[in-house]
Amino acid sequence: MSLTLSQRSAHYTVSPIRELLKLTEQPGMISLAGGLPAPQSFPVQALRAACLDVLDTQAQGALQYGPSEGIAPLRAWVAAQLQAQGVAAKADEVLITSGSQQGLDLVGRVLIDPDSTVLVERPTYLGALQAFAQYGPRFADLTDDADGALPTLDNPAHRAARVVYLQPNFRNPTGQTMPAARRQQWAQALRGRSIALVEDNPYGELWFDQPPPPPLSSQLPGQSILLGTFSKMLSPGLRLGYVHAPQEVIAKLTLARQAADLQTSSLTQRLVLKVLESGVLEAQLLRIRDLYRRQRDAMLDALQRHMPDGVHWAAPQGGMFIWLTLPPSMDATALLPLALARKVAYVPGTAFYAAGAAPRNTLRLSYATATPKQIDTAIAQLGAVVAAARADHPAERSATTA
Repeated sequence: MSLTLSQRSAHYTVSPIRELLKLTEQPGMISLAGGLPAPQSFPVQALRAACLDVLDTQAQGALQYGPSEGIAPLRAWVAAQLQAQGVAAKADEVLITSGSQQGLDLVGRVLIDPDSTVLVERPTYLGALQAFAQYGPRFADLTDDADGALPTLDNPAHRAARVVYLQPNFRNPTGQTMPAARRQQWAQALRGRSIALVEDNPYGELWFDQPPPPPLSSQLPGQSILLGTFSKMLSPGLRLGYVHAPQEVIAKLTLARQAADLQTSSLTQRLVLKVLESGVLEAQLLRIRDLYRRQRDAMLDALQRHMPDGVHWAAPQGGMFIWLTLPPSMDATALLPLALARKVAYVPGTAFYAAGAAPRNTLRLSYATATPKQIDTAIAQLGAVVAAARADHPAERSATTA
């Protein structure tokens, strides 16, 4: 006997990244696929000390149910951090979530109806597509240039949009950052329209040389929903994120999350707050930025030395990813088994496109987890795979890297 599943369940799809992570457990595999933070970046000692302190002094609250919105001091800390970035945030406009992925799901529940239009960058974050897709929207791609997505809201396909989802800082998967001028254009285009800006900012603190411009949300008070996370700053295992939005939206998001998990872990919230109040975060961020900068540089150097002509990439100024564009005739999905046979994993770019035909000659690389030596080995192997495929198309030998 088979059970009757909901129509919504038909929208649930397998994440190719999660499937690839299973393969990375094979001995000798070097994964440039998943966007996992470097384990050596986790502040283990600070977390251990904070955990003991919380259990010694706050056990009753830490081990009990708590408010669905999150504990008040942590909401206030988040609001203060956003205020420092130019966002007019108040503590009661903050919802603490079980990771920012839950925030995306809650946003989908509250804002998206079947067949409503959601505008997305091309390419965009796969997890957001998965979170939104279950609510049956119509995805519409935004036009992209070197500065990011263009605010083409007068396009007939965009006029009826209910939501625009953007990742202005070190975008997953491209690593691209939207400059201040383009953010201003977006703010001007969105202001006064009945379109919600959903700004996802998981990587904003992972800048290398200078911080990115202020959040786009800072220019759209009352019209924007800003998501953040502690996964990249502290540890993803903590599963702690947040949403900032107008109070009426926070109220609806809170009701939606009560039906899902009631609240974010009281223990985790108090543990993280204790770490934040200890003052170790800035030193922690300096260590992470230095680590990822060195690993990015190692990957850029390896790409320059090992990739054949005709492969393009740009140097990200923060975040965790480099986006590769292969010659037009190549298929990154078809090349993946060949790379896996050489013990190298990456994510084919087709996974990150929502609508329209996805180019098959793109792929995402992460430099966050592998060591510089592993990065050089992996890129050398990947370069050999691409060179072998390129040999089958000798006409494509004119372009150089960017």
